[in-house]
Amino acid sequence: MRSRHLARLTLTACPNWRASFVCCQGCMIRRREARPIYDVRGRMTEMMQAVWYDANGAAGDVLVPGEMPMPTPDAGEVLVRLHASGVNPSDVKARAGSRPMAFPRVIPHSDGAGTLEAVGPGIDPSMVGARVFVRNGQWQRACGTAAQFTAIDAGCVHPLPENVGFEIGAALGIPALTAAYAVLKDGPVDGQTVLIHGGGGTVARLAVQIAVDSGATVIATTGDMARADRISDAGAATVIDYRNPDLVSAVKAAAGTAEVTRIIDPECGSNIVTSIDILAEKGIIVGYGSVLA
Repeated sequence: MRSRHLARLTLTACPNWRASFVCCQGCMIRRREARPIYDVRGRMTEMMQAVWYDANGAAGDVLVPGEMPMPTPDAGEVLVRLHASGVNPSDVKARAGSRPMAFPRVIPHSDGAGTLEAVGPGIDPSMVGARVFVRNGQWQRACGTAAQFTAIDAGCVHPLPENVGFEIGAALGIPALTAAYAVLKDGPVDGQTVLIHGGGGTVARLAVQIAVDSGATVIATTGDMARADRISDAGAATVIDYRNPDLVSAVKAAAGTAEVTRIIDPECGSNIVTSIDILAEKGIIVGYGSVLA
């Protein structure tokens, strides 16, 4: 099982320009402050930097950096100035063509973080200036977070504490919410022993932290034992190489007298037989992916 680190698109300070736009491939585009333009009706708007694609394909073939009109928030929406954009596997697969394009042009990425720039009708204006993270930015929408600004439903925007950086905030959408749901969906895990597969992956590593903070003892597996210390630092009591030919015995030995009552697995299809052998009677398996799907 190969873990996928969160890629990101960041905006970093530049002395002579407002920011430098660094894309996932490492190329840099210098850009100026958002500049005013006028639409066909003579109304002033502004341009922003963004990355988009008009057709599915490999990133280097279809991603286009450039300028486009800055969005304005409608009723129930807020405008977020993005400082970091999180790239999830679902974003990469959608761009590559796992499903047909629903829009003629797409600004990719669902997650991001930044500051709240403006609000639409019906939203408390005192929120302006708040640090926030964004989730589901491109879910059933053409405009995601690979841009300087995004206008999005206020329900998909959440406060970001002052001590949490924007780059971390951009990982708190799909990955963290998936992890929280996997650990806590059906109730507390305090006192339980939880097995989390693929502990080096972003979702699994967050699940380790959430489970430990919620009172569980966590056993984690990984296919790269060079990451074991990092997984242990996240709170796992034991880290096991999941390629162990007797994984069932290794997990049960790590659990001791306790039983594994919950298994969280990014590859639940291929691992289902082993998981059933490990799991306590009436235990729970939570899967959030499978190559067999």
